[in-house]
Amino acid sequence: MIIERTPNEIIFRFPRNMKLDDLQDLTDLFEYKELTKKSKTSQKDVDDLVKTIKKGRWERTKQQLD
Repeated sequence: MIIERTPNEIIFRFPRNMKLDDLQDLTDLFEYKELTKKSKTSQKDVDDLVKTIKKGRWERTKQQLD
């Protein structure tokens, strides 16, 4: 792997035989980092949101099963 910095960008060079799934995972990570770099959300905020969503989903599922 080679990492090259130019005036306008950073270029990663990988061997041709590298798995595309691994490269996609890496791309997804970089995209996530870019999208969230200005976020002021804490992990507690995220955990609370997930808890609320799961609770609401369970309530809807129970209603559908009855």
